[in-house]
Amino acid sequence: MGRVEQLVEEYGPSWDPGPYERGTDGPRVILVGADTSPTGLRATAYGGGLARRQRARLVVVYVAAPTVWTGLAASAVVDVQQQTFEEEIEQLRAELRDRAADLQVPVTFVVRRGETFPELRQAAQEANADMVVVGASEQGGHRLVGSVGNRLVRAATWPVVVVP
Repeated sequence: MGRVEQLVEEYGPSWDPGPYERGTDGPRVILVGADTSPTGLRATAYGGGLARRQRARLVVVYVAAPTVWTGLAASAVVDVQQQTFEEEIEQLRAELRDRAADLQVPVTFVVRRGETFPELRQAAQEANADMVVVGASEQGGHRLVGSVGNRLVRAATWPVVVVP
């Protein structure tokens, strides 16, 4: 497929939020920060189920976030990281294409490059998200700088669900 700098693909039915209905005033746009980790996949499944139940649009965002060491690493290490990104992107694309018809909601898949928190925050603003869903961090270093979920909660812009 080659290096994906940024990607936006639409799957599933077209989206019309429809008229306001009493008792169904939940989120209309649910953004999921996705990756192929166990918690990332659970977050994607949770967000998809919630979108189906709420008849909301689902926006799934994968952020190819280089590690701190990428700038210092040899070309071979950077190439391996790039290949990992491309494999994860393709895995998520295939899964979303397959599941979009089952969910019966419009699904938008977005790929961004950069640091995870600012890219998810920007994507949520651009999509006019009503809710953000992410997986719990599996990395120990977040005790010092804070996990993506914690940082999104502190941004105090949308309800944030952190899936274990």
